[in-house]
Amino acid sequence: MKVKRVIRVVDGRVVTAVSVVVSACEFHTTSACLTEHNGKSDMQEFRNAIERARITGKVDVVMALLAEDVAFRSPVVYAPYRGRSAVGQLLRAVVQVFDDFRFARHIGAPGGVDHALVFHARIDDREVEGCDFLHLDGDGMIDEFYVMVRPLSAALALSEAMERRLALADDDGQV
Repeated sequence: MKVKRVIRVVDGRVVTAVSVVVSACEFHTTSACLTEHNGKSDMQEFRNAIERARITGKVDVVMALLAEDVAFRSPVVYAPYRGRSAVGQLLRAVVQVFDDFRFARHIGAPGGVDHALVFHARIDDREVEGCDFLHLDGDGMIDEFYVMVRPLSAALALSEAMERRLALADDDGQV
């Protein structure tokens, strides 16, 4: 395990982050739930939390970044899921459904409240391109979480895989 301290200046403010490297995966911790830039957030904390969940299967770090009343909009279900508990069940399933998940690009201003994270993944033999659209509330918590995927065949594969995974959760009480 290696610990490093990163100090940078953002908008005239000194921002300090501590990174801990465990194996080949890097996790960041800061004093706030997301790295602060003048009270706003940087998405690196979210990216690290998702990557950690993919490796460990545990979504607790991701859940800590979500507002209690978060609204999650799925690419395959019309009505939004509301609340941290409902979103947690979906996140536990989705980290088991995607293979070779990787973020490709972050679109959004440092310190902004709206962010888009482009990702690539695979579900079985189907390549998936997608984007997480995130909005942060006044406390820097994610209160809106939209996911879009393409192509249509990938969205259908995602829907089928999630349906199977969530059915298993209904059978044994766990995702």
